[in-house]
Amino acid sequence: MPELLISGGTVYDPAHGIDGEVRDLWIDGGKMIAAPADASVKADRTLNASGYVVMPGGIDIHSHIAGPKVNMARKMRPEGSRQAEPVRRTMSAHSGTMGSVPSTFATGYKYAGMGYTTAFDAAVSPLFARHAHEELENTPCIDKGFYVLVGNNHYVMQALRNNDSTRVKSFLAWLLSATKGYAAKIVNPGGVEEWKLRASGNVHSLDEKVHSFDVSPRQIIQALAGAVDELGMPHAVHIHCNNLGLPGNWTTTLETMQTLEGRRGHLAHIQFHSYAGGDVDEETFGSQVSSLAEFVNNNANITVDVGQVLFGETTSMTADGPIGYYLHNIYKTKWFSADIESESGCGIAPIAYKNKSLVHAFQWAIGLEWFLLVNDPWQVAMSTDHPNGSSFLAYPQIIRLLMDRAFRDDVLKTVHPHVRQRSVLADLKREYSLYEICIITRAGPARMLGLANKGHLGPGADADITIYLPDDDKQKMFELPRYVIKAGRVIVDNGEIKADCYGKTLHISPAYDTSIEGDISNWFDRHYSIRFRNYPVGEESRDGSQVIPCRND
Repeated sequence: MPELLISGGTVYDPAHGIDGEVRDLWIDGGKMIAAPADASVKADRTLNASGYVVMPGGIDIHSHIAGPKVNMARKMRPEGSRQAEPVRRTMSAHSGTMGSVPSTFATGYKYAGMGYTTAFDAAVSPLFARHAHEELENTPCIDKGFYVLVGNNHYVMQALRNNDSTRVKSFLAWLLSATKGYAAKIVNPGGVEEWKLRASGNVHSLDEKVHSFDVSPRQIIQALAGAVDELGMPHAVHIHCNNLGLPGNWTTTLETMQTLEGRRGHLAHIQFHSYAGGDVDEETFGSQVSSLAEFVNNNANITVDVGQVLFGETTSMTADGPIGYYLHNIYKTKWFSADIESESGCGIAPIAYKNKSLVHAFQWAIGLEWFLLVNDPWQVAMSTDHPNGSSFLAYPQIIRLLMDRAFRDDVLKTVHPHVRQRSVLADLKREYSLYEICIITRAGPARMLGLANKGHLGPGADADITIYLPDDDKQKMFELPRYVIKAGRVIVDNGEIKADCYGKTLHISPAYDTSIEGDISNWFDRHYSIRFRNYPVGEESRDGSQVIPCRND
């Protein structure tokens, strides 16, 4: 007998072309199943979804929710936790602190309470993978995973200096297996290493060399993108471009897209990489989304997430050490920086986005332009780069901005007047449909991540489902689902956590030639403070993990 029947809901399932059709959904063993052939079969429980909107659970493709950088940000910003209303302990939920960097418990509960059932941390240094896993295992209600930082890895750059692409590929496969990571992440390739070596060091073009290795960002991007594709990893190489946040950086972004040369590539928080202008010149600062979106529209190998800015206080948190220092100097705030041996860096600083600031208002408008100018919603995913642009809790507000042009225009009237004059946003009449919202928050991220069992409601899919009460105010609608179902269990009912559950950690384990381990071990003996045998993450976890197959498996 099936465990659960969701009857009569208005279903949105873009992966199967279902656009607001009244359907019954059957669940058993935590999975979606086909309707029983025998009409007399009854489910153990029935939820009457008549008049409600039914979608797969939300998937956050790019967020910062675990690992040492997140934990440091919590310590660095105690005022945020004190000022925010905490998540209170109940019979089914632990207590948790909020603010721009919520605790592990609050993160899981708030994602679930908003209808999201899967989230990925976008930047974990391999050396700290064990810490990240421990935090993810302590994050309730959602499935999760993380991307492994590789764009400034000394072993990778040494192999590139020696023109050894085979070693890059084998090392990447070993690294993802050893860390139990999900994808390869590049952050400011070469620039973070230059920051470590020289005061105020960075790279500002794709062909500027990293002095200690004589390799360029272009070489790093092409080699890692090629290795990811050859290994058949489910998600494309995940790229945080050079020159994040700097005026005029759109040319670097376009060149990065071009240098992929048809290889798959996902460009992260693209809003932060789409700026016109020159150095410290607000008169020329502006948007170049139109040119970049045109390239995306003509190149199906590229996907993006937006990194939408919303007005208010938050925390900038990045593996891009130079931009962390840059923001600290602009805003004169406290600042944290870390260099991770042979691998990556980190920068953390508080930030407040103000609607009367020309730069901040342009950042807000540029994000919305990306959503509205990319023709195919399957190529663009919802993100705020939590907490960099805003909290993930802002997603319902973004949905309203996309679905309600009148609301969008009203907000546009409140921002710096030059943005209204110099941005194309006011001229964009497009309004998203519920079908398109379902793509950018669910079906699209699942496809980008290669998650065959998520983001849809067909037989065999994970039974992760969100049920909403329709409302003309789409922000209100998406802020408070009626039910959230995780693996076939109702975990949220009308805003209340009803079940104490922990999802699985999703990771990959690409095949590789194990003979490379001897070379990697020798490298560790010479350059690391940790022994090679202590580096890989073990199998220990609360509810286990799930290996997502690569295309070559």
